[in-house]
Amino acid sequence: MYDMSHYKKNKNIVKDVAMERIQRLFELADAEHSSNSARSDAYVSLARKVGMRYLVRLPRELKVRYCKKCGSYLVPGNNCRIRLKGRYMAITCLKCGNIKRYIYRPAMLPEPLADELV
Repeated sequence: MYDMSHYKKNKNIVKDVAMERIQRLFELADAEHSSNSARSDAYVSLARKVGMRYLVRLPRELKVRYCKKCGSYLVPGNNCRIRLKGRYMAITCLKCGNIKRYIYRPAMLPEPLADELV
């Protein structure tokens, strides 16, 4: 009945633009953190709102950069602590104390090097 191909194309374009905006906001948060951490937290909040509005999932490398509890932009060694515990990585927010755990797989040794160690 209706031609939905036009709608799908526009929907994909909108999602691409939303993802570009999210990545740009995280870049701004990174650049702004040393001088004004409150502004970097605001950039993260805005990026999350853009993602929710346009149903765009944040990639994993951006998800680990903010605290889901207090919403602050996390910088290792500054306002968060990262520990490798066995098979997972624990990221502790030093503002609110929230701990996030992600599966961690250490890089595997190349085959020839692994044979030499045995």
